[in-house]
Amino acid sequence: MLWVSDEWKDYEVLDTSNGERLERWGKYILVRPDPQVIWNTPHSAKEWKRYDARYVRSNTGGGHWTDHHLPERWQIRYKDYLTFNVKPMNFKHTGVFPEQAANWDFIREKVAGAAAKRPVRVLNLFAYSGGATLAAAAGGAEVYHVDASKGMVQWAKENAVASGLADRPIHWIVDDCGKFIQRELRRGRKYDGIIMDPPSYGRGPSGEIWKMETSFYPFLQETVKLLSDDPLFVIINSYTTGLAPSAVAYASDVVFGAEHGGKTAAGELGLPVTESGLILPCGATGRWTP
Repeated sequence: MLWVSDEWKDYEVLDTSNGERLERWGKYILVRPDPQVIWNTPHSAKEWKRYDARYVRSNTGGGHWTDHHLPERWQIRYKDYLTFNVKPMNFKHTGVFPEQAANWDFIREKVAGAAAKRPVRVLNLFAYSGGATLAAAAGGAEVYHVDASKGMVQWAKENAVASGLADRPIHWIVDDCGKFIQRELRRGRKYDGIIMDPPSYGRGPSGEIWKMETSFYPFLQETVKLLSDDPLFVIINSYTTGLAPSAVAYASDVVFGAEHGGKTAAGELGLPVTESGLILPCGATGRWTP
């Protein structure tokens, strides 16, 4: 299955070639590396010659931005309900993953349908700059936004302000996600929707090591205990190279399906490429619904 985020106006993949993607973020043109781009096609889009910044990887790891003609930050909007602050960061990122828009729409629609009849509580783990958090809040949910990075939680708060959602019931929490889950279990708090975007590898604030291949499944086994008796969804995103969407679905069904029934639809998120008319694959996602 392929979910394509094709309703952007402020973002566009103009072209892809030779390990890079050429993108428009509002009025600014960026060139960023993308390991999925294993093809080499003619650089026929004129923007290849007049971009505003390019991220170049170094031979020793990491990299840097070159030809930097960008403001410190600027904003892009998605539909009529989300506004993001964009800025070039270390390791090629900009603070937004545009392919996630397909999930944002799914979240908002699911939450809004249920919130018309009852209170809805959503947990967003490894929540980054808050796209999914804001989508759930826009749908009418009370949201718990959890990320170990204080800077990213602050960025997400700023996105909430920009999106006109600062007054919504969003709880901004700087914490290790595993430790937060254990505390929630002790409190007895339950959630109708859970979203997670676990890293391939990471370290917690006290040096805890996260490795997708060994940490992910035990994490799911704890997370399922937080689901309410009338859950709406669990969304699992993964950018781990080599982890197939079907593997995400299998793990999700073994854990969430065994406890609550239902099924996980899994696939890739994708973005349309203007020059070729093809779809650029951008990571795996699984959506469990009861």
